[in-house]
Amino acid sequence: MRVDGKLDYLELPADSTGTIKAFYGAAFGWTFQDYGPTYAAFSEGLDGGFDADEATLKAPLPVLYAADLEAALARVTAAGGTIVKPIFDFPGGQRFHFRDPAGNELAIWSEPKAT
Repeated sequence: MRVDGKLDYLELPADSTGTIKAFYGAAFGWTFQDYGPTYAAFSEGLDGGFDADEATLKAPLPVLYAADLEAALARVTAAGGTIVKPIFDFPGGQRFHFRDPAGNELAIWSEPKAT
């Protein structure tokens, strides 16, 4: 069960999804779900993924969960966070990215809205 405001996912940079999948598969027996040529997701205690897209941030990205994404965005802004990527769609839901007062980039995601 997803818990509002808790760490829910971790994205890590990779040079190549093939290389990183081979390493974690061989070292720890991890399995992956590919989402395009530059993204491989894992569920190994903590859900996460390796991102090999050259245009993305090359640092770990902690991702929190929010039942109400717009309310979470308002709370982050009110608390002094800086929005660096407004709410956008991705396979599986929506999310936004922000920087905390120390300059760390995090994201918050939510399931897709019912239509």
